[in-house]
Amino acid sequence: MRVIRNPVAQFLVVGILTAVVIAVGTWLLSGRAASTEAINDARTTTEILAHSVAEPAMPRGLADGDPGAVDRFDQRVVDRLLVRDVLRIKIWDANGTIVYSDRPELIGTSFDLGDEEQEILGGGGTDAEVSDLGRPENRFERSSRGVVEVYTQIVSPEGKPLLFEAYFSVDDLDARKQEVFRPFNRITLGGLAVLLLVATPMLWVLTRRLTGAAADRERLLRTAATASDYERRRIARDLHDGVVQDLAGTAFAVSALARSESDPTQREALDRAGASIRDSLTSLRSLLVEIHPPDLQADGLTAALHDLVAPAATVGTAASVSVEGLAGVPDEQVALVWRVAQEAVRNAIRHAGAAHLSVTVRGDADRVLLEVSDDGRGFRPDRVQDPTRFGLRGLESLIADTGGQLEVRSLPGHGTTIRLEVPR
Repeated sequence: MRVIRNPVAQFLVVGILTAVVIAVGTWLLSGRAASTEAINDARTTTEILAHSVAEPAMPRGLADGDPGAVDRFDQRVVDRLLVRDVLRIKIWDANGTIVYSDRPELIGTSFDLGDEEQEILGGGGTDAEVSDLGRPENRFERSSRGVVEVYTQIVSPEGKPLLFEAYFSVDDLDARKQEVFRPFNRITLGGLAVLLLVATPMLWVLTRRLTGAAADRERLLRTAATASDYERRRIARDLHDGVVQDLAGTAFAVSALARSESDPTQREALDRAGASIRDSLTSLRSLLVEIHPPDLQADGLTAALHDLVAPAATVGTAASVSVEGLAGVPDEQVALVWRVAQEAVRNAIRHAGAAHLSVTVRGDADRVLLEVSDDGRGFRPDRVQDPTRFGLRGLESLIADTGGQLEVRSLPGHGTTIRLEVPR
């Protein structure tokens, strides 16, 4: 799985697949282009042989089948006509009679000309087609894969139009096709290979840099979080050891003074002052718990949650805490449960106006479950506009990173339940 997620591996897979698709497409298109080029090459060869070799050397009388003219023409040009891949030469008149061929047996024989041959004979131009080796005029042609015939118009010294026809082996044309085709493949595959070879190291270097930058950023975030946690712990400790102890001592002193005071009016005033100091002390201890709970391990979560719900009494809400099955739960999960509970309890105390508030934590072999429920006024989670009213949204990414799920169930007049489930 780690290899699949590696950007370099992903690039190589996509690059190889792309290279295969491009190679196949290039192979098909290049094959067609090479076939066309091979046929065009055969057309060009036929035109050169017809107009530069056969037509200038044609004697008078050849078009009429004069044996002397045929013999003179054969001696002059047969070696120059059967060059390169040319297998056979035929010259036809308008009646379908072969007036010359490098196979003497064919001279003077007549066959029906096709529509394409008649069109070229009458109007000029060049055409090519695969020969039908079953036809009588092709009985001397032999090739493992067939023969391609290319024909064009020439003119005799008497001014008669004749049909010059050259035959090429399909095997030879395929060989020519491969000569044209191979450079395309080399250029395409070579270019793709060079691209992959150049781009892969660059991507690897960039990935290493991005990974290093991400690691540095994560390290800085962890350092900042650690520093923040240390600072909150220091502030909580200083307040606990200083202001809280002073207020506790003052509360005891005021209570003792009230008991020793004989004047009822003064005693009542001192009792009120002591109660106010004790309320302030309770609020301050709750604030210390919010700033930094004394122990966010599994064993200390119960006490931390009791301190968290303590301010509920000041708004007339009865609160209860229940924690079970957290032995061995990692500190990270305990801290996440605490943070969600802290936000949920804070919202309930400030906004719910509930008569009852309960915090329940259950753990089993697979998961840890937190439920914070109140019977207050409730709300519609999808319509909350005040970000301070629903700060749990800020914890969603953290919960998702741990594989947990957060659910908020609430309706106006029916209370609110915050449910968190995280894997153990």
